[in-house]
Amino acid sequence: MNVAVIGSGTMGNGIAHVFAQHGFAVALIDINQAALDKGMATIGKNLDRQVSKGSLAEADKTATLSRLTTYTSLSEGVLNADLVVEAATENVELKLNIFREIDQYAPEAAILATNTSSISITRIAAVTKRPAQVIGMHFMNPVPVMKLVEVIRGYATSDEVTKQVMDLSRQLGKTPTEVNDFPGFVANRILMPMINEAIITLHEGVAGVEEIDTVMKLGMAHPMGPLQLADFIGLDVCLAILRVLHDGLGNPKYAPCPLLVNMVTAGRLGVKSGEGFYSWTHGTKDLVLADRFQKRG
Repeated sequence: MNVAVIGSGTMGNGIAHVFAQHGFAVALIDINQAALDKGMATIGKNLDRQVSKGSLAEADKTATLSRLTTYTSLSEGVLNADLVVEAATENVELKLNIFREIDQYAPEAAILATNTSSISITRIAAVTKRPAQVIGMHFMNPVPVMKLVEVIRGYATSDEVTKQVMDLSRQLGKTPTEVNDFPGFVANRILMPMINEAIITLHEGVAGVEEIDTVMKLGMAHPMGPLQLADFIGLDVCLAILRVLHDGLGNPKYAPCPLLVNMVTAGRLGVKSGEGFYSWTHGTKDLVLADRFQKRG
């Protein structure tokens, strides 16, 4: 099976990595050559990490890299694909435009999957001429490590396509879980309100960044606190998902905290920008910025 992955960022390069490691020929597509180079470098570093830990042989690393080909042209990259996985930014109009283009150039029999974490599969499928072949395939970050894949059926997604994607996820060593097409699906419908409430708790001055994260780590047995997790996800991504939830469900409980909106507007996006709720250097947490983000007065 030939797989095309659109987007070479954190999720895209992780998805490409996993497919290539499990024997699939992968076309990694991005309009930006520098982004492709960065994505391939990340895949190489992650494979090196696996080799150093003894979970992957050097020969398997070489074979994995040999299965990856990069493209800056979407039409060329999807030309021979049996499965296309879109992993672009969580923006509705961007994804709809990408799917219109995929539908135009991918083979008629190809399955079109999106890694969206919140946007309606039915809405995405509706801009194609093959809605029965459109499905959600929501991987978790970091993709090479996390086992879950949320498999989301749109209104028209066929049973056959759903079964193929469930089976394919298992071939990747993942645990697929089928969910229905509602805003945020399961993962983010539960996770994002928790992150948003943590931000509100900070904004209202109930506690500082480290204190909130410590309570959730030690009191609730979470591997990391919600504010640190938000930094890893990207505050812009969190905001986009909350807006999808708020718009799609019409419930004010999903309204994003003003602090989150302001931080994104100011360009404080978390690890990717170097500062969010924490200050980050080379992905390492250095300095808590709690006082700056608490409400004054």
